[in-house]
Amino acid sequence: MANTIRVTVWSEFRHEKTHEKVRELYPDGMHKVIADHLNAQKGIVAKTATLDEPEHGLTDKVLEKTDVMTWWGHMAHDEVRDEIVEKVHARVLEGMGLIALHSAHFSKTFRKLMGTNCSLKWREAGEKERLWNIEPSHPIAQGIGEYFELPHVEMYGERFDIPTPDKLLFISWFQGGEVFRSGCVWERGHGRIFYFRPGHETLPIYYDENVLKVITNAVRWAAPVFQGKHECPCVPPIEKLPRYKK
Repeated sequence: MANTIRVTVWSEFRHEKTHEKVRELYPDGMHKVIADHLNAQKGIVAKTATLDEPEHGLTDKVLEKTDVMTWWGHMAHDEVRDEIVEKVHARVLEGMGLIALHSAHFSKTFRKLMGTNCSLKWREAGEKERLWNIEPSHPIAQGIGEYFELPHVEMYGERFDIPTPDKLLFISWFQGGEVFRSGCVWERGHGRIFYFRPGHETLPIYYDENVLKVITNAVRWAAPVFQGKHECPCVPPIEKLPRYKK
């Protein structure tokens, strides 16, 4: 892993432009708040990219220089071009880390990596969420207590249509009664993936110190330890084979 982790914080950056309440909370975008926090951490350099930039801000040059990508999308999943999804998917298989935040569960990229519909229950009632840390020894959960609470959230509830996680780190309980697998990790190819539930656009979730700590921990965990293209080459034998012909 490189000494400096290069992060691309991707967001639609649409709600902030069209909804006054969101603009008041995040005048420069949710991605800017996350990137500013990451840039204040030792050994992390974060840049941003948004939907309406050319190639959604994810040019080949940007992708080549990205070790970990965070993804937030909601109202414009279908506007993400398929060829960009294919490039991000390929980079994850090659070793790039991906952190899918909140409504990114329904993004094309996350669904392609999961191979499932990634549907869930939801409700907007501003209720309390308690996130239980059930794997305190995992690097992503370091420094997080037994649980932490968010006073007002959008509820996500089971059944969450995802493959069984390689590891389940956080389970949420909501004031209305539902529970949810809110922190899940997988490996795909050489890449590591973390899904983290908190983050509704009309609530100040990305100013919460526990949420930001989890995201920071996840960036460090998801940074590549090996990178390589996924190919299917015909290779010569290591030992001599009498019937082998080039």
